[in-house]
Amino acid sequence: MQTSIDKNTLDASASSGAATPASAANPQRTVYSVLGAISFSHLLNDMIQSLILAIYPMFKSEFALSFGQIGLITLTYQITASLLQPLVGLYTDKHPKPWSLPVGMGFTLSGLLLMSVAGNFGTLLVAAALVGCGSSVFHPESSRVARMASGGKHGLAQSLFQVGGNAGSSLGPLLAALIVIPHGQKSIAWFSAAALVAIVVLANIGRWYKRHPATKKGARAHAAHATLPRGKVLTAMSVLVLLVFSKYFYMASITSYFTFYLISRFGLSVQAAQVHLFVFLAAVAAGTIIGGPVGDRIGRKVVIWVSILGVAPFTLLLPYANLFWTGVLTVVIGLVLASAFSAILVYAQELIPGKVGMVAGLFFGFAFGMGGVGAAVLGHLADTTSIDYVYKLCSFLPLIGVLAVLLPRTGQPSGAKV
Repeated sequence: MQTSIDKNTLDASASSGAATPASAANPQRTVYSVLGAISFSHLLNDMIQSLILAIYPMFKSEFALSFGQIGLITLTYQITASLLQPLVGLYTDKHPKPWSLPVGMGFTLSGLLLMSVAGNFGTLLVAAALVGCGSSVFHPESSRVARMASGGKHGLAQSLFQVGGNAGSSLGPLLAALIVIPHGQKSIAWFSAAALVAIVVLANIGRWYKRHPATKKGARAHAAHATLPRGKVLTAMSVLVLLVFSKYFYMASITSYFTFYLISRFGLSVQAAQVHLFVFLAAVAAGTIIGGPVGDRIGRKVVIWVSILGVAPFTLLLPYANLFWTGVLTVVIGLVLASAFSAILVYAQELIPGKVGMVAGLFFGFAFGMGGVGAAVLGHLADTTSIDYVYKLCSFLPLIGVLAVLLPRTGQPSGAKV
């Protein structure tokens, strides 16, 4: 896919880097073709990642793994991604690398192929680390591309970008149930076709990225300045980190252990449990699209407040529900909780203007890190107690959302170009 930039888009950033009144009055248009392409790439990337999570029961059986070892696989992948992502974002804020996107997907491809032939637990960890390296490049750079193509609709752009990832995440368990579980470990390699398609699409995005004015030194010469005192920025960032912790620690309990919970509590088969996981992740994908554009209109803080704290009644009910209501509650939880991250990410980028890649890398990386730590901690807790106890304990995490009251108001609603 080759995407061109029209004259208005090119004129939006002057070569001197100074924002003129004319350019301010004539902002960039939203480049939906690029947003669609980067969202599709996110779908393929996260489909591969969720596929790995969904076949944990197969790995547990074939390699005789404990829940703690299952958690270590997730920890290895997500810690690799979380440690590298802010560094990648910080570097590319100063030195844009349009071709880093297809290169990063190459790491994911390598990890996928290695996982299909792994013969022991150590090799599985190496494969997970390679996939983590791919994510460390993909997420901060693709988030930057989404913002570049947003035309000022930053929340909408981030939601469109992230809904692709969440849609891909929802497909992983379904594809695992239909393909990998029946055909075994080696069938994981069949999904290398998805990584190859993503590499082609990302190479085309790289061409558009290279021509964009934001990659030129002059366009980066001026940086927006924070409008809030340093102390308020630090307080707000600390609150956002705690909110991301609560969201992704809870999400880890679902993505890594929901199939085990359903098997243990309701006696479902692996494939039936994976269908339930698919339904939850599909709800997450649907909910993701809400947070960004709503935040553009009514403000990010309101969306953050409602999406984190508002999900608490449903998470508190989940451990005590029967199978039917478990399905209903997980759909509601997925819809509400998913609206948070787009709003949190754009809110943080408004707090620290001019550091799009670093902020994206920091929050994507921290989110992955919390998911990894959560998977490892909850796996150990499940080994020592029970999977039911894990869900009862995690149900209280969204109550941390009350801290959103401490967030200052930033930007302007009603679609303001912040």
